[in-house]
Amino acid sequence: MAKLYFHYSTMNAGKSTMLLQAAYNYHEGGMQTYLLTARLDHRAGQARIASRIGIGSPADIFDGESDLYAKIAARLAAGPCACVFLDEAQFLSREQVWQLARAVDDLKVPVMAYGLRVDFRGELFPGSAALLALADEMREVRTICHCGKKATMVVRKGADGRALRDGDQVQIGGNETYVSLCRRHWREAVGDA
Repeated sequence: MAKLYFHYSTMNAGKSTMLLQAAYNYHEGGMQTYLLTARLDHRAGQARIASRIGIGSPADIFDGESDLYAKIAARLAAGPCACVFLDEAQFLSREQVWQLARAVDDLKVPVMAYGLRVDFRGELFPGSAALLALADEMREVRTICHCGKKATMVVRKGADGRALRDGDQVQIGGNETYVSLCRRHWREAVGDA
């Protein structure tokens, strides 16, 4: 039975690594997959999912205008596809999450979405909020704060290295921009005593 999965975490938890490993497992078993990633995040190159540990794979891209149900239906019409993998799920709109849910229900293909749960302000991304509401199964990908506790928050660093409290929700960046922290250390970093 096909399901909509949401694998979520903070930055640098290994979500893309997990996605690529799962897709590889399908390929090793002789099955085809369909990989999607956000046009917005092209740190690894356009139309590519890559991990910080050096593995990567080509992928189709989506943006705010993409009809994901139509993309998945077209991929299925082109040949067998055992699973759809979507990276950077936080950039989805609520309607696009519904499109994924419809693909699972009507096209009977599993969809595994990977993304951030909250932004640097501690607020849910729209795509993540919709996935938390609609996913059949949710799995937290864990990473740790510098203190050893589970990291559930992320700070965005300014040019001076200090944590920012305001700004656009979306700013593409990696270790030079974001740090994953436990809630206590996030509160300290943003000045919430």
